[in-house]
Amino acid sequence: MSLWSKIKSLFGRKKNVVKEIENIQDKQHEHISSEKFDSGLRKSSSSLANSVNNIAKKYRKLNQDLIDQIEETLLLYDVGSQSTQKILDAIIDEIKYQNVTDPELIKTIIIDKLFVYYIQNTNIDTSIKLQDNKSNVILITGANGVGKTTSIAKLAQKFKQDSKSVCLVAGDTFRAGAVEQLKVWANKLNVPIFVPEKANQDPASVIYKGIEYATQNKIDVVICDTSGRLQNKTNLMNELKKINDIIKKFDSNQPCESLLVIDATTGQSGISQARAFNEVTKITGIILTKMDSTSKGGIILSIKDAFNLPVKYIGLGENLNDLQEFDLEKFLHGLINSLEV
Repeated sequence: MSLWSKIKSLFGRKKNVVKEIENIQDKQHEHISSEKFDSGLRKSSSSLANSVNNIAKKYRKLNQDLIDQIEETLLLYDVGSQSTQKILDAIIDEIKYQNVTDPELIKTIIIDKLFVYYIQNTNIDTSIKLQDNKSNVILITGANGVGKTTSIAKLAQKFKQDSKSVCLVAGDTFRAGAVEQLKVWANKLNVPIFVPEKANQDPASVIYKGIEYATQNKIDVVICDTSGRLQNKTNLMNELKKINDIIKKFDSNQPCESLLVIDATTGQSGISQARAFNEVTKITGIILTKMDSTSKGGIILSIKDAFNLPVKYIGLGENLNDLQEFDLEKFLHGLINSLEV
């Protein structure tokens, strides 16, 4: 019996779940546009799948030890304690509901519960909300060292490929090297950039200059870097509030997006840093960097619990084209392909 047939037989009475899974099955037959997405997440998907395969091999019957092993696996996969407990409860309920006794069937249950957990009560829209005939402002926030600068460059590249005009704004005026790094990328991309006229200049004034230029010249997208300082949240809050006020002077509906950059390799520490930013500014989506370097893809579920926000992009390498729109179906496709059925 195929994996999909097993899933349907297990959850035949749950039409909504079956419908979602069938949608994934349909997607499997479509052309996958980016091999980078699949190869970049291979480490993450194979890590969880191998652990689940080993659990099924190790146990001949369902018991508490097996449940404990599942819990440990999810925690090691960086799902996070809150998410792990909710998913584990759902797995146990399903085992009881279906009266499952074969550990092999636990594989399909785990994948199903990961999928259902992510889509429930979560906005999974990964699109960037650009408006026509106006300058759209995107704020990029995140702690120092998470990959903000390269994410900005990659995002600018994507907009250029979509025939959008772009300008960059170096709003992180305090970190040494931040402005120079962004200038290098702007030159590579051949896009205008607005930088401080003096050291430690007020970031809002730099951003004002960039938006003013974009408005006058009908630039489609303005991508603004911001400070990654976390030492003093009061200063950070005041700074971001001032930046938002400046942006709204040009258009009350802007910024169209405030994207938070998180380094996937830092795990729960990265979630803690991100929570500090989420307390001081309204975040609309997540850019998850260095996903190709980690086997702990469960951080995507941790983000759901921490912010209830969609992961909009994932970073899968150092090249300009290595920022990919997050695709839940492809992510799960990788998990399923690695399971031994």
